[in-house]
Amino acid sequence: MEHKLHERGTAGAVYGLGFIGAAVFFISHAATFWMGVLGFLKAIVWPAFLVFESFKFLIK
Repeated sequence: MEHKLHERGTAGAVYGLGFIGAAVFFISHAATFWMGVLGFLKAIVWPAFLVFESFKFLIK
């Protein structure tokens, strides 16, 4: 039996570009080193922030 592998390259590329953009944004607005570290961690989970804020906007 032959197994097909489905690639998800596009989603990974979008997440990767979003991560880079979020990291630059959060780190550039950091006033201290530890705020920069927190900004990096926020950049990792940026899709969760996006969904949360979207739901807050959509469900009033």
